Amino acid sequence: MGLTRQYLRYEPAALFGLVASARAGVAFVALRGERGRYVAVPACEHVFVWDTRKGEKVLILKGLKHEVSCLCPSPDGLHLAVGYEDGAIRVFNLLSGESTITFNGHRAAVTALQYDHLGGRLVSGSKDTEVIVWDVINESGLYRLRGHKDVITQVLFLKEKNLLVTCAKDTLVKWWDLDTQHCFKTLVGHRAEVWGMALLSQEKRLITGSADSELRVWDLTYIQEVKDPDEPESKKSKGSSSPGAEENTEENETLELDEHPEERIVKCSKVGSIMREGRDRVVTLGTDRMGKFLACHGTDAVLEVFTVLSEEEVQKKLEKKMKKARKKAKQNSEEEPERSVELSLQEEIQRVTNVKASSKIKSFDLILSPKGELKMVLLLQNNVIELYNLDLSAQVPQAVRVSRITIGGHRSDVRTLAFSSDNIAILSAAAESVKIWNRSTLQCIRTMECEYALCSLFVPGDRQVIIGTKTGKLQLYDLASGSLIETLDAHDGAVWSIALSPDQHGFVTGGADKCVKFWEFELVKDESSIQKRLSMKHVRILQLDEDVLCVRYSPNQKLLAVSLLDCTVKVFYVDTLKFFLSLYGHKLPVLCMDICYDGTLIATGSADRNVKIWGLDFGDCHRSLFAHDDSVMYLQFVPKSHLFFTAGKDSKIKQWDADKFEHIQTLEGHHQEVWCLALSPSGDYVVSASHDKSLRLWERTREPLILEEEREMQREAEYEESVAKEEQPVVAGERQGETGLAGKKTIETIKAAERIMEAIELYREEMAKQKEHNAICKAAGKEVPFPVNPILRAYGNITPSAYVLEVFKKVKSSELEESLLVLPFSYVPDLLRLFNEYIQLGSDVELLCRALLFLLKIHFGQITSNQMLVTVIENLKKTTISRVSEARDVLGFNMAGLQFLKREIEAKDEVTFFADATERFEEKKRKRKKKEKVVLAVL
Repeated sequence: MGLTRQYLRYEPAALFGLVASARAGVAFVALRGERGRYVAVPACEHVFVWDTRKGEKVLILKGLKHEVSCLCPSPDGLHLAVGYEDGAIRVFNLLSGESTITFNGHRAAVTALQYDHLGGRLVSGSKDTEVIVWDVINESGLYRLRGHKDVITQVLFLKEKNLLVTCAKDTLVKWWDLDTQHCFKTLVGHRAEVWGMALLSQEKRLITGSADSELRVWDLTYIQEVKDPDEPESKKSKGSSSPGAEENTEENETLELDEHPEERIVKCSKVGSIMREGRDRVVTLGTDRMGKFLACHGTDAVLEVFTVLSEEEVQKKLEKKMKKARKKAKQNSEEEPERSVELSLQEEIQRVTNVKASSKIKSFDLILSPKGELKMVLLLQNNVIELYNLDLSAQVPQAVRVSRITIGGHRSDVRTLAFSSDNIAILSAAAESVKIWNRSTLQCIRTMECEYALCSLFVPGDRQVIIGTKTGKLQLYDLASGSLIETLDAHDGAVWSIALSPDQHGFVTGGADKCVKFWEFELVKDESSIQKRLSMKHVRILQLDEDVLCVRYSPNQKLLAVSLLDCTVKVFYVDTLKFFLSLYGHKLPVLCMDICYDGTLIATGSADRNVKIWGLDFGDCHRSLFAHDDSVMYLQFVPKSHLFFTAGKDSKIKQWDADKFEHIQTLEGHHQEVWCLALSPSGDYVVSASHDKSLRLWERTREPLILEEEREMQREAEYEESVAKEEQPVVAGERQGETGLAGKKTIETIKAAERIMEAIELYREEMAKQKEHNAICKAAGKEVPFPVNPILRAYGNITPSAYVLEVFKKVKSSELEESLLVLPFSYVPDLLRLFNEYIQLGSDVELLCRALLFLLKIHFGQITSNQMLVTVIENLKKTTISRVSEARDVLGFNMAGLQFLKREIEAKDEVTFFADATERFEEKKRKRKKKEKVVLAVL
């Protein structure tokens, strides 16, 4: 057997250059006992927590591989719920930074998250048009609500009532009764998508934002349900007819789609609209925690802030208005206008100010500080977080920007990357700036303003860098001072490519003006100082028929490869500039290419998604590889090898072997198009830049990579993805209506079901062996040692039934129902018998009852028709009722004890409070007497 080629694996080392992704929202979080200082923002698949005062990253909540799509902090401030692109929800503990709970239920990206006021329940809305209510304490899903026909945009719990309000892009606002889990009301007063909504004035008012400049305001009246069954039907209908008549006068703004009786729980009537200054759609609409301030923004850079008057303030304003009206009436000798005085909507919801951000706003969060200042954090489209303070005590409140987090990244996409010769510094350049990063600390050590950069290189010695721009200029920067030394007009069009000559005496550039220009480094006298400085001198030009997209030298500096817009690559002799070879075969232009270290191979990557490997001696095509699902944007050989990396618009980076024409590995991490990459001179590091604003560093490990294993892992990942896309199992007898099970079938639920099945099979085998052993002992008339199963020995010599319980307890709470759903019925009778045994012992009653009731629900027909299970069910009925009532008694006793302790502590605190107050009063009295004595003495 011949030796197999050994490859080394590249692993993700770091993500940097990103302040925040504009994909999800921004949220204030309570950290280290402070509110209003720390903000959580999405950062690709992670969540960063920034200290806005210091501009530092204080915590990273690490995700897996899918992008963050939604954030919601818990009311107690200890947890953060994070929704992802694949529909998963993870709840992080902000003290430890660990993920404590994972919920899998949605089949598409999570678009809305909201906790109830106690933080015990979490509701999520998704692109799959479904709403799921989760139990955070029990770590399980409660139910799924169906009804919307498009992406859910906002979900809100009501504090006082067990109701839920949802809105979506299907133009509807739906009201759900969570006791009966059905939609009892649908508002259809919108002509376009409903992008956001908020509850105001102690949940007596609903405000919605749509695709126009109108914020619609609805009055909410909660109707007590009449539960008297003897009440005549006519009386009920009479009571519900008048509100319906009132609604019809609202120009059909609040039509009811449901067949349930109108105005059953809540009555919604439109009271008017507040006009926004923006003419486009509402992007985000939200309030602070107290509901005192309302803010919204569109697709522009302006945040509009409104204040909502409280009931007391409304009353005061009304009295003032009445006083004025009476005075006016008295002057005009009219009757007192008691009824005609009302506050307009614009007087109740008043505009405070408009906040103009430096770029387009993607989301915001508000918090009212104890000092009475309104703090606003804005997440901008260009990788920036801005914090504004609004002083409400001022006569004309004006928002003041107090901090801005920008240093950690570029404002626009990075289009070029380069490594320094010592592998330590990384250069990244975008449309507005060049940044130099330290590879080990990932800190930005220099930021220099530039024009739109397209290509770059470190000058030998790593003290200067050269940038090629879209306007055709070459810009030379000094890294020590961070200043621009020289600017040359190199090309009449964009400078698409730059390549350093192997002898390091100069470089070559290719541009959109159909020219290849040769440059040499030279030292010139600087007018401002005695020392000489580095400069660039144009020495030769090669005129071509098409735009030049990429240029590369061969390592011996004898050949120059030039890719042109006509889809060919022309190879020229460097000394005479004579034509040598033409490489044609690509259907679209070659965007990138590279020549290997020994000058034998040239690899070209094209917009036709293929990579071709050519021999540089005769220009023959060795192999054409279908590399990416979109254009190949960058290609570079690993130093001193025939391995190369490609980056594509399909967001993937791939490594290839140019000798064996094999795909080695795929580096997945970026979520959007990868524009460029750079390999360090040692080949140990790869850095890549993407449209998702992130820079990623990949490191070569010592771990060998075996291609067969890699393919096997790829197949497994594909199978796991296909499982998630399969049709969900159907519960027998359950109608596909408004509600459904919260969970979904995943590879984890299948594995959990398999573990339960294996445990039951082991239990059956052990029981059979036990019977056989007892028969042998009986026949022999003496005790024969029974061989213990190694699995049971590993668990501490437990019984087979106890082992099944251990396996059952290890199933995640959020995956329990789905695991039982895929469990074949042949295992259910044994499970029911074991449940009876466990419940009699009184262990894990709550978990077992939950599983038991679910099994009875999904296998009701088969269980009731099975004569063998009649006695088991009868026994279960008795034991379950007795054990559950015992558990309830214990719970009730504990609750009563805790309430007693609470009363005791409160009483003690009150006594202490009054004692402190008395002491302070006595102290003041003594001081006053002392002062009086001093005054008398003076007199």
